[in-house]
Amino acid sequence: MELLPFGDLPPYKPRAFVPADFKVSGWDAIEPLFDQLEADLDACGSSESLEAWLLKVSELGAILDEDGSRRYIAMTCHTSKDEAKGAYLDFVENIEPHLKERFFQLAKKFVNHPQRAHLPAERYEILNRDWQSMVDLFREENVPLETEESKLGQQYQEKMGALTVEFQGEEKTLVQMGVYLQETDRTVRQTAWELVANRRLEVAEECDRQFDELKDLRIQIAGNAGYGDYRDFKHTAKGRFDYQPEDCFKFHEAVEKVVMPAYNELLADRRSKLALDKLRPWDTSVDPDGLEPLKPFREVEDMVAKTKGIFDHVDDELAAGFQTMRDQSLLDLANRKGKAPGGYQSSLPEARLPFIFMNAVGLQRDVETLLHEAGHAFHTLAAQGEDIHEYQHAPLEFCEVASMSMELVGNEHLEEFYSGEDCVRARQQHLEGIISLFPWIATVDAFQHWIYTHPTHTVEERDTAWNGLLDRFGGEIDWSGYELARTKMWHRQSHIFLVPFYYIEYGIAQLGALGVWKNSKSDRAQALADYKRALALGGSRPLPELFAAANIPFRFDTEAFKPLVELIQTELAALK
Repeated sequence: MELLPFGDLPPYKPRAFVPADFKVSGWDAIEPLFDQLEADLDACGSSESLEAWLLKVSELGAILDEDGSRRYIAMTCHTSKDEAKGAYLDFVENIEPHLKERFFQLAKKFVNHPQRAHLPAERYEILNRDWQSMVDLFREENVPLETEESKLGQQYQEKMGALTVEFQGEEKTLVQMGVYLQETDRTVRQTAWELVANRRLEVAEECDRQFDELKDLRIQIAGNAGYGDYRDFKHTAKGRFDYQPEDCFKFHEAVEKVVMPAYNELLADRRSKLALDKLRPWDTSVDPDGLEPLKPFREVEDMVAKTKGIFDHVDDELAAGFQTMRDQSLLDLANRKGKAPGGYQSSLPEARLPFIFMNAVGLQRDVETLLHEAGHAFHTLAAQGEDIHEYQHAPLEFCEVASMSMELVGNEHLEEFYSGEDCVRARQQHLEGIISLFPWIATVDAFQHWIYTHPTHTVEERDTAWNGLLDRFGGEIDWSGYELARTKMWHRQSHIFLVPFYYIEYGIAQLGALGVWKNSKSDRAQALADYKRALALGGSRPLPELFAAANIPFRFDTEAFKPLVELIQTELAALK
């Protein structure tokens, strides 16, 4: 698709099953390949032939996933372009429903195949587990519901990507307005914050209505699959075999007991330095010492070059991988009107290459975001040698270890962007940001638990639940006069709309990343070797084994939090 920043990319390995000239032109072109796979499976008379068949499935799956990724990338890069939107919706409406059904049929036949029991047990443990779960959960009547869910998600992204405000005589995206929350002039900060908050409130009723549609669809999907509530269904569907909802509650409790005292201490210190009676929502991003905002770069290419310099310090192999992305135009980093908000790394599975999307506007947070998404990209590159498509991606809880570890390790080389005191400021901001992130993760996760275990709730009841969680995890910030903005601030968290229950992963992974960083304090080379070895496993092993390969514990209770929060506090004290 010509709207993409990169062009055609060669397959990582030559195609062996799918014709070399095959293009995803429509379902009519795809269907015969599934017919052939079903016939080939019926002919498998040994475990060896069944393994060979799995590689055929992986090849086709990678090709189709890459096409879907390309369309999604183009749509998010150009939300206002009809061509990009149309191609993405065509995939969602006319291809993806067929894919779900036919992949389910293949999984069902595989699960029941007599040779499956003779496959190497350790090699196929995860695939056997995941495909059995897919078969157990699949319901044909859910396919059109999931299509409608994807369409509603696209509409949310289009709406949020189009929001702008007039500020100082110019039209600004809401992402661009984030710059002004770091201004030392408090009046400027407040004006900028109010403009954004009021703009979001203009679409709040529409967001609530749209979310109710999504919620009702999801509850129906869970009910069709035989689940009493969507929460339990989604935990199973997300492959959370190694922890349960009760463990999420332990995370919430640990944040309340261990993190909140540290967070409120940081807020109190900020309030004191700013000489304020109370902190307001527009006071949380400005430098508390009254210094001008950090300006790490002016042009995006400058950010890219300096980030490459950071990776040169960290590890030669990782730096080479980042350079590959530069060389092959696998980066779209600058914010612009009509571009979807947020940032992500998407893999191109047939080429086995990563692509990074973000909205850089010149903030230190942009540097951290690029380090973060580069960590995901390194994960994709590390798992290039894995031929089973399903194993090329780890569980999200470990995917985020890859990214968050790069933030922590990379931020120790910010001399590429700053000198002297600005380096210290940037590191302080990052570590303080980790402390403040944990409460937000707990809020978003606990909110979703509440939503889907109270399926008949009203908008007003949902507002009350959200405010109760902010009372618990929001910290000592005064929202007087802006109560409605506080009540509706969850609308900005796209995960709640697009990928339900995808948020606790950030918290679990942040603990893992802090573990990697802690290890690097005593032996940098060994910590990075463990990190890369774990990434290379992709998703071929259970979650606790991936953490063990990186030499970090897989737990997220109060006792797991204590030493890591203390490490952050010690590091912050040393930076003062």
